[in-house]
Amino acid sequence: MNYTETIHYLYTRLPMFSRVGAAAMKPGLDNTIALCAALGDPHQQFKSVHIAGTNGKGSVSHMLAAILQTAGYNTGLYTSPHLYDFRERIRINGQMIPEAAVVNFVQRTQGLVEKLDPSFFELTVGMAFDYFAAEKVDIAIIEVGLGGRLDSTNIITPELSVITNIGFDHMNLLGNTLPEIAGEKAGIIKPEIPVVVGGHQEAVDPVFIQKAEGANAAIFFASDHFRVQGYQLYPQSLVIELEEKDLEQVQKLELDLPGIYQLQNVQTALMAVELLQQSGWQISDDQVAAALKDVKGLTGLMGRWDVLRTQPLVVLEVAHNVDGVQQMLRHLQQQQFHKLHLVLGMVNDKDISSVLALLPKDAHYYFTQAHIPRALEAAALQEQAALAGLQGAAFPDVNSAIENALQAAGTQDLVLVCGSIFLAGEVDRQRWKNSAY
Repeated sequence: MNYTETIHYLYTRLPMFSRVGAAAMKPGLDNTIALCAALGDPHQQFKSVHIAGTNGKGSVSHMLAAILQTAGYNTGLYTSPHLYDFRERIRINGQMIPEAAVVNFVQRTQGLVEKLDPSFFELTVGMAFDYFAAEKVDIAIIEVGLGGRLDSTNIITPELSVITNIGFDHMNLLGNTLPEIAGEKAGIIKPEIPVVVGGHQEAVDPVFIQKAEGANAAIFFASDHFRVQGYQLYPQSLVIELEEKDLEQVQKLELDLPGIYQLQNVQTALMAVELLQQSGWQISDDQVAAALKDVKGLTGLMGRWDVLRTQPLVVLEVAHNVDGVQQMLRHLQQQQFHKLHLVLGMVNDKDISSVLALLPKDAHYYFTQAHIPRALEAAALQEQAALAGLQGAAFPDVNSAIENALQAAGTQDLVLVCGSIFLAGEVDRQRWKNSAY
């Protein structure tokens, strides 16, 4: 098989959550354990940091990867899902896994696939661990796919566990209350391995504290150690004045991730860095500052208040659940623009009515859909949105929706594309960067 044929095999032979939803889930960790055992247990051959959470885990993962590789470590990064290229999921020092390595792994494991019948995610996790071990990474940042306790990544024993925040998402799989969801995320807490939690949430703090105490794991809430003293928001950057409470000193940091929701994420990442430093990892303050200024350049991160062009401003944002949309709207309130044009597409297993209830009624809407089986049809989304007081036309794909939004938008307007990670993955970035609208 060549690379194109290999990717087609992965997408069609293996059940894939992004396409079919819960039907792709394989209960338990037995498949992943068996797969990795057959590969020689590669996950035991490198050090790691494990990151879970409803929102923010992708940003924190990329921040930590940028910091560690800037500090000179050979750094792996495993995240999901991808936007444009399958290989975005598996990187070392920001470089995607080579096509040849993907082809080689799939060819080597076809017999195992037939024997174990793994999910797409299980095989992808095995591929990442195998690649990181073969390339002898010093450390790998491993982002949980879904939940934590039963996630395929949860066979690792990391240097550090990180939980960013808890919100409502995937309730059909993780539970209908915040404590139930937190219980699944807390499943990544390991015996005597320190854990960082981003911020306090009254409903879920006891879940994490009890789990950590039971595992004899030291627990650190990032918001107990850092306080935001001030910040300046720019179109493509965020400058933060951050006080470390124990030291009573303020440092100014610039991020190339302008979302206001990054205020908590950067505190979480810095708390993780401090614990890594205490356990012997050599990371200087200058290296941290340099890395945070270039997270996108160092790691390839996309989709977090991702500015594609200006005049009018076109932004790609992967917010897709209630918590993420609330954070996006807080950021939106601090933006200067004349009219808002909102290109929206969602998958059908999200809490769609709750998301629609949050969105501004005075925006101009362009309803659309991603080309995956889980996508809610644009016309159906348009009907549900109308019940929430949101008016707009339906379009068969995201790029035609953006085209219509740009035709209607003035130079001081904002075109915001959001609602689904998979919708964001179908945006033709180069077309809109270079368009004449």
